[in-house]
Amino acid sequence: MSKSSLPKVVVIGAGIGGLTAGALLAKRGYEVTIFDRAIVPGGCASTFKRQGFTFDVGATQVAGLEPGGIHHRIFSELEIELPPAVPCDPACAVFLPGETTPISVWRDPERWQAERQQQFPGSEPFWQFLQQLFNASWEFQSRDPILPPRNLWDVTQLVGALRLGTLITVPFTLSTVGDAIKWFGLDGDKRLRTFLDLQLKLYSQVTAAETALLYAATALGVSQTPQGLYHLQGSMQVLSDRLVASLERDGGKLLMRHTVESIECDKTGVTGVTIRNQKTDETWTETAAEVVANVTAQDLVRLLGDAAPKSIPLPLLSLDSYRSRVKTLPQASGAFVVYLGVKASAIPAECPPHLQFLYDYDGIIGENNSLFVSVSHPGDGRAPEGKATIIASSFVDPNRWYDEGVDYETMKAEYTAVAIAKLGEYFDLQPENIIVTEAGTPRTFEHYTGRDRGIVGGIGQRVSTFGPFGFATRIPVAGLWMVGDSTHPGEGTAGVSYSALTVVRQIEQQVGS
Repeated sequence: MSKSSLPKVVVIGAGIGGLTAGALLAKRGYEVTIFDRAIVPGGCASTFKRQGFTFDVGATQVAGLEPGGIHHRIFSELEIELPPAVPCDPACAVFLPGETTPISVWRDPERWQAERQQQFPGSEPFWQFLQQLFNASWEFQSRDPILPPRNLWDVTQLVGALRLGTLITVPFTLSTVGDAIKWFGLDGDKRLRTFLDLQLKLYSQVTAAETALLYAATALGVSQTPQGLYHLQGSMQVLSDRLVASLERDGGKLLMRHTVESIECDKTGVTGVTIRNQKTDETWTETAAEVVANVTAQDLVRLLGDAAPKSIPLPLLSLDSYRSRVKTLPQASGAFVVYLGVKASAIPAECPPHLQFLYDYDGIIGENNSLFVSVSHPGDGRAPEGKATIIASSFVDPNRWYDEGVDYETMKAEYTAVAIAKLGEYFDLQPENIIVTEAGTPRTFEHYTGRDRGIVGGIGQRVSTFGPFGFATRIPVAGLWMVGDSTHPGEGTAGVSYSALTVVRQIEQQVGS
């Protein structure tokens, strides 16, 4: 098909999912325009600067850079170089309450095996079981199945990815990590359960009791070679910058500070989007045959509005049932984040790049009782010489930050003070060592990203929302697609990039059929 006959595509949101979809479509000859409300592209993988420090807004590590990994595949197709990066080793150092020696998630599989056997005696059969599930699931995912399928072509892609080895995962599709812990007689191991709760809350938004077992096997296994997590040189922004360069090289356009007010439809499907230019306040409708929404499921429903057509059928799901499902989703998490620019002397020697702290076994994970911490490396481009950045995030209930009776500024100051005090148990955070202090709340993230109540990390990888039961990239409105952390395979830059590749394949098939 000639380039002139390809349909026009509008992408809502310049997060990694939207940029990846836009860049891939532009490379394949489509006319692509991406609109985003923020100042800089990248979404949750963007940055901001203060007094010479560069802070990663949300995501601080990336997977899929290894040969065959999703970013390696995408950047190879786009014919652009992967950004320089170093492996995270350990991927994370986890400190449980009252303990001064961390549980280190090493990149080397044998070293990680020795670590977990020392930390959790008697648990090795459980870890070997997870490794079996990981191997089978990873091979299956590498064959590009479409989950969940929503038409016959999706089903053929799913069936084509199946192999005999995949069948090992089928009996566990409805199981959680909590189930597996019980099967192996480990439900009385408080340290193991707490470690799993901390790691899975980080990757799946929910604890071991709720996390889908197959998702957890992948999330917990991807830290080791031949896969691994990486720390980008410069900042996470370099990932989006290279995608933008590819997009524009191939004729695509990126318009920042443009808010998408609504998605427009008629009886045949999507017709375009209504845009507002934040600088001029001009509003217009941008027509398009295909719309790719890099938004949450909640925000997609809002953008469609009540006036969207209710009679466009899609096998297995109608738009009305889609709306109802989104409405009944459990509340997603928000985040409170402290960004510190400090003197290098505040960082302990041999400090790992990523740490996780739980302060009280009896408290909940989040609300400053747990902190996930990222620390810059000397010379990695995030801090001036002799200085460093510390980014500490905690899951929070986003609704508390919107209560009518809340004193927002007081609450923000209190959370900041508590977080710094707790970080001071590990780092030397005397006032003279802190140069920059910034804080982000759910309100902050909603303002800059437009995500409903500033929620982070998608919808939670429960059994009911993962894999065959998850939210599809194919929406029950013709010509409308969704990428990002609400869709399979979930959150993280690798997950949203995979969803973008899925949508591009689906659009290509639909246009060519």
